[in-house]
Amino acid sequence: MSKIISLANQKGGVGKTTTSINLAAALAAEGKKVLLIDADPQANTSSGLGVEIRELNTTIYECLVNGVDPHSAIVATHVDNLSLIPSHIDLVGAEIEMLNLENRELLLKRLLDPIHHEYDYILIDCSPSLGLITVNALTASDSVIIPVQCEFFALEGIAKLLNTIKIIKSKLNPGLKIEGFLLTMFDNRLRLSNQVYEEVKRHFGDLVFNTVIARNVRLSEAPSHGVSVLEYDSSSKGAKNYIALAKELIERQK
Repeated sequence: MSKIISLANQKGGVGKTTTSINLAAALAAEGKKVLLIDADPQANTSSGLGVEIRELNTTIYECLVNGVDPHSAIVATHVDNLSLIPSHIDLVGAEIEMLNLENRELLLKRLLDPIHHEYDYILIDCSPSLGLITVNALTASDSVIIPVQCEFFALEGIAKLLNTIKIIKSKLNPGLKIEGFLLTMFDNRLRLSNQVYEEVKRHFGDLVFNTVIARNVRLSEAPSHGVSVLEYDSSSKGAKNYIALAKELIERQK
């Protein structure tokens, strides 16, 4: 059964894009058919998988604003089982253009309805905002993964995101669940990292993934080569963390 998962947190720099790319690659390595949707105008997920954005005719922008068939926007990646709907800087203006469209919060859901059964997992990398495109992503999703950086202001803004999720559940998508909080950039040598972990665990209990993503230089280097960390250095701590996360996510569906 197909599952659509958004990766969301309006706080920037928490590891959303890193997680989107590497969790998608890890799920694909586990034999799952995966579609990754880049819903961030910065298009870092697209470039991080080696897609040449300037050469694309169709992206998520054309699908949302012009109603273009999503199949025409899907590109194969060099990772077996992993496809991508790329983004473009034009997506910056999409929210304004979407304001005049009917049922504007449901555009992405309608886009994915005909194709979601073709994949085991659809992951949506959201922009660091709670704007209309993120609302579309959450409305289209079965669940949401919330990356949380192991730094001092880790929980800042999470209340706002949780309130947005609550509103979307009540008005647009009653089935939306929190898949889990994912601790990123964890350094077990630092007392602060351990304090943040304990605080998040105390607040959210079983909603926190057992897998923690350690701070790892290979994770930072991989996107500049247009590959996931699994391809860049499969023996690295980062690669092992994301494989563990993929296995934990798959186990949760059983």
